[in-house]
Amino acid sequence: MTFVCTMGLLVASLTVDKLEETRIWGLELWKWCVLVLVIFCGRLFTEWMMNIVVFLIEKNYLLKKKVLYFVFGLKGSVRLFVWLGLVLLAWGLLFNRGVKRSKVANRVLNYITRALASCLIGSAIWLAKTLFVKLLASSFQCNRFFDRIQESIFHQYVLRALSGPPVMEMAENAGSSRSIGQLSFKNLMKEKGGEKQEVIDVDRLKKMKQEKVSAWTMKGLINVISGSGLSTIANYIEDVEDEENEQMDKEITSEWEAKAAAYRVFKNVAKPGSKYIEEDDLLRFMKREEVDNVLPLFEGALETGKIKRSTFKNWVNVYLERKSLAHSLNDTKTAIEELNKLVSVVVIVVTIIVWLLLMGFLTTQILVFISSQLLLVAFMFGNTAKTVFEAIIFVFVMHPFDVGDRCVIDGIQMIVEEMNILTTVFLRYDNEKIFYPNSVLSTKPISNFYRSPEMSDSLEFTVDVSTSIEQIGELKAKIKEYVKTQLSLIVQLCNTVLIWACNVVIRYLESKPQHWRPGHSVQVKDIENVNKMKMGLYVTHTINFQNYGDKSSRRSELVLELKRIFEALNIKYHLLPQEVQVTYVGSLASPLQQPAP
Repeated sequence: MTFVCTMGLLVASLTVDKLEETRIWGLELWKWCVLVLVIFCGRLFTEWMMNIVVFLIEKNYLLKKKVLYFVFGLKGSVRLFVWLGLVLLAWGLLFNRGVKRSKVANRVLNYITRALASCLIGSAIWLAKTLFVKLLASSFQCNRFFDRIQESIFHQYVLRALSGPPVMEMAENAGSSRSIGQLSFKNLMKEKGGEKQEVIDVDRLKKMKQEKVSAWTMKGLINVISGSGLSTIANYIEDVEDEENEQMDKEITSEWEAKAAAYRVFKNVAKPGSKYIEEDDLLRFMKREEVDNVLPLFEGALETGKIKRSTFKNWVNVYLERKSLAHSLNDTKTAIEELNKLVSVVVIVVTIIVWLLLMGFLTTQILVFISSQLLLVAFMFGNTAKTVFEAIIFVFVMHPFDVGDRCVIDGIQMIVEEMNILTTVFLRYDNEKIFYPNSVLSTKPISNFYRSPEMSDSLEFTVDVSTSIEQIGELKAKIKEYVKTQLSLIVQLCNTVLIWACNVVIRYLESKPQHWRPGHSVQVKDIENVNKMKMGLYVTHTINFQNYGDKSSRRSELVLELKRIFEALNIKYHLLPQEVQVTYVGSLASPLQQPAP
């Protein structure tokens, strides 16, 4: 309404002779109309301009992927900057020229011009701040989370594909070999138009490289992980024969539900009565390329081409990883918002100082007053500012862990529970919460199990010094057979005494997944007290120690197997002969005295 009325008055002031001669404070009426139009309708004009820019960017696919994320993030700041620029331009061109005024009027107009210029500079600084935060958030999230998001979405696709009907088999029967390779997510976060459906091309996502991922794509992936959970196609699993039921996504919300879903998926994929999922079973649901990517996800499946039921049930870690990733993304978003607030306060202070400088209010007395106040603030909050700066560097530059990582700090194993700008919350082994200031953590060495590669372990034991060299050689051979990962590499030993023990090891290897890398070392460390040899066994797990329960179970099985090997080889430990001195001290009962004659 304001726009229409002002435009009508502007047209009238340029066409009607009486209005053309009308002046207010020495200025033509049309100039006042232009100023009112810029002030009250400039925001509308800038909104139209930004919508046109967004439309043109969306038409260009490559430009859309690279720029659109920043365009939406900077939209408000750019509109404010352009609007203030138009106001300052209209004021300077229409009101500050061509009219003779008094010194007082010129001084007032000069102050208004300086105030508008200060606001324009402040909006430019705010725009730069917003761009900096957006660039930091995009770079940080892409570098830290893209690989995990890529893996999590592929796991989601595998779970959804294996829980549904055998689409490849159905397509082959129908005479088509095309696979969709897409995954739809129902965003659980409330949008303006209700729930939002997101569709991801898993094939393209799998081929993406971190260096070529745009900020817009990364934002969409983060929204998918944060706004949706791990889910299966529930109705197909629960009742395959009920064709009237619509297939719906059933979200997994607990470990128990994850284990139950794994059992149902195994039953859906494997042949009736089979204890394994074979490659042919997977090919009924996926393409050959997808099957080749799925097998390495299950322990021991890449070598044998079979997925055991027990191994499939252990795939509940996918749910835990998805949950941890969602928490990490949410905490990162919170940390970025807190950083944005801190930087906004600094920008406001800088804008006020710039405004005072341009307005000419910074006299000597005011400068002395501000300097004294700054010294007081530095004395009171200098350490706090230093702490905040160190915490920001720790979170966004060092970033040694994410939510869910198992870390060792000061010799204590803890799991990261929550990350903020100033503090990090850890959960100790007894579920005690420990709050660490990030400025303190930045000065400590931190061991991160989750980011570590396959980790080594050691086991020390002592044998009798009389153990022969041949027995020690046989011990090394037995341990070598135990830690090998390929059953076909087991060598038949010639010593008939060891045949039974080797059969035990072979049976054990056949009944258990392979937990150890082939490289190992058995070393004699020392001889103590002339009667015992201190030895050490050094092995490498096929996992890191993020899941400490699995690590402890494997070590326990190794200790028990080592005990069986000792028994099979008759390796024992004997104490040295001890000198025992026996002394007769007499009877406890005193002898009876004979009566005098």
